[in-house]
Amino acid sequence: MTDVIDALGNVVAADRLHTGAAVNEDDTHDECLTVPGVVPLAVVQPETTDEVSAILRLAAEHRVPVTARGAGTGLSGAAVPRADGVVVSFERMNRILEIDTENHLAVVQPGVRLNELDEATRAHDLVYPVYPGEYSASLGGNVATNAGGMRAVKYGVTRHHVLGLEAVLAGGEVIRTGGRFVKASTGYDLTQLIIGSEGTLALVTEAVLKLYPRVAHQATVLAPFSTLDEVTAAVPRIVDSGIGPLILEYIDLLTMSATRSFTGLELGIPQEIQDTALAYLVVMLENTHEDRLAEDTEALGTQLAELGALDVYVLPPAAAGQLIDAREKAFWMAKANNADDVIDIVVPRAQIPTFMNRVSLLAGEYEAWIAGCGHAGDGNVHLGVFCGDDDKRSRLLHELFEAGMALGGAISAEHGIGEAKKQYFMELEDPTKIALMRRIKTAFDPDGILNPGTIFD
Repeated sequence: MTDVIDALGNVVAADRLHTGAAVNEDDTHDECLTVPGVVPLAVVQPETTDEVSAILRLAAEHRVPVTARGAGTGLSGAAVPRADGVVVSFERMNRILEIDTENHLAVVQPGVRLNELDEATRAHDLVYPVYPGEYSASLGGNVATNAGGMRAVKYGVTRHHVLGLEAVLAGGEVIRTGGRFVKASTGYDLTQLIIGSEGTLALVTEAVLKLYPRVAHQATVLAPFSTLDEVTAAVPRIVDSGIGPLILEYIDLLTMSATRSFTGLELGIPQEIQDTALAYLVVMLENTHEDRLAEDTEALGTQLAELGALDVYVLPPAAAGQLIDAREKAFWMAKANNADDVIDIVVPRAQIPTFMNRVSLLAGEYEAWIAGCGHAGDGNVHLGVFCGDDDKRSRLLHELFEAGMALGGAISAEHGIGEAKKQYFMELEDPTKIALMRRIKTAFDPDGILNPGTIFD
């Protein structure tokens, strides 16, 4: 191991190589609630693709595990290193290399954070539309986990906006996939294979991202309902209406109450409505024309009333911003309230009522408390699970994931498998698919040095 550290010291400057007590505690973990941090052999901070290539050549030669790290905002334990491994931290590879206004694209290094890219694109009236719950997240981490977020109902998730990648393979070879075009039929789509692979196939050192014109006008509507079933029944009707919502979220009573308590948020909802509502629907609209936005907002309000909303509130911009910000930070609220786990199951959106009924039954059966909110427009259900007994919680999570998959869903919509959910992935996923994934992993990483223990053992 001393030889490895000495060799790394020949690749990067001394101030970019940290070992032992010099390892920052933040580099030992991500934000997963259930996977403890691990101090690695070394943390190295490359500044160029050539340095990443040299690091991986050394790792391959010495069979040293390598874990890529962005901002560490992940929720699945995929950025937790091995004690005998090396963390490749991309915090120094944080440049926006280009904003191409003619082709509507940005070229970024993996350490660029979402808020930094948003500020840079704003100057050109453009936007990168993927907004997961934490704006300090890095683009490299978003690519690794195929991050989504509340705006996915309109714009989709990360994989819909990555046109090409530069990536370093386990042996140090550098490849480029895709390009500055939106379609190609030229062999296997390696770009899409690497996206969402959680650092197990290659380390991304550059990404070409699709941009869109930034829409100037937005309006947010909040509609309380008597039941969650009414909320989820309203969702397809809103999508069918053609208004193209930017955000379409549900928040259950427990989560809304916790949000008010945690943030002090006041939305001006009369107490008699609060006493009756068991679920809330949040709809954000956008339009390039203010008058058309007003027409869409009025039509939406009428439709929501017809669909059974107890009332309809068009929120002032400040209150709307506070509510959306609170919803996007639901994980931090759950963490502050000592949740034992946070999961992100996805089901076909029409199956949300059936799934949530099952969630309620399982919560009672396991004497657990489960609070929920989610992306109603795309069926992504976020659940904060409060169940202190580890064995009982493990059985509960197995049944929750099994229930979601039985309805045509999947274990994770955007957080990934990481180390936290691989047990359930191995137990519930099709063995033939897992075997195929293992062969793909071996083709990319024959010595198994890239993020071992993530997705599967």
